Amino acid sequence: MDPILVLGGTGKTGKRVVSRLEEQGVSARVGARQTGFDWLDESTWDRALAGVKAVFVVPLDGTTLTRAFVDKAVANGVERVVLLSGRGVDNPEYGSDTNATGLTHVEGEKAVRELEIPWTILRPGWFAQNFSEGFFAPAVQAGELRLPAGGGGVTFVDAQDIADVAVAALTEDKHAGEIYELSGPQAVTMAEAAEAISAAGGRQVRYVPLTVDEFVAESIRDGWPPQDAADFAEVVSAIERGLEDHVSDGVDRALGRAPRDFKTFANTTTW
Repeated sequence: MDPILVLGGTGKTGKRVVSRLEEQGVSARVGARQTGFDWLDESTWDRALAGVKAVFVVPLDGTTLTRAFVDKAVANGVERVVLLSGRGVDNPEYGSDTNATGLTHVEGEKAVRELEIPWTILRPGWFAQNFSEGFFAPAVQAGELRLPAGGGGVTFVDAQDIADVAVAALTEDKHAGEIYELSGPQAVTMAEAAEAISAAGGRQVRYVPLTVDEFVAESIRDGWPPQDAADFAEVVSAIERGLEDHVSDGVDRALGRAPRDFKTFANTTTW
């Protein structure tokens, strides 16, 4: 079988996609800076695409490079594209038209849907692994999550479930043209997430709700560029506005099983 190119192959989702492909005996080519792929250097794209027939595209947040890449992929003989997008792409209530990350996904999805080869789009909600590997991890280690999420619930999705759906879409024909919105099986608040992590990790982690203005001000004091702080606050505030508490059926539709819940994630993670 031809190798499958996995962009972001060292990231939260990508490394799990690579691992699962290899478990199935499928050769995975990691597209990352460590292996010579650079989103911002188009001269590295052809070498990454050489000889591959399927690609898992993890876009570069804050850019609109997905169209150029998938067009080049098709020109290089790629026959299947699976795109990692984001929940809320089709819902204008999630954020403004100027939010850079949102624009990445909106433009990326548009480019992929216009391809004349089989494609699949994954729209995961908040990753459970954000607490252990992502942008919440330093706060968890410090023992305090300070976020403008209010008391809203989130149906956190396990990155392994996302990877399992991605692998199915990359290796099976039946997922062509599907858009899978992915979530966990029930919503938990940030306070409940902190409680579950505390119980699993054996040390206290607490959640402190902030207003958007408080969060932006604190982030700027911590060295964030003002626009990045405002964009991230807008994304997080969707939780308080009740946009992240619904359960999606993508994992079940794609895999025929239920997704992992947050407590299972917490109890099987090394904190």
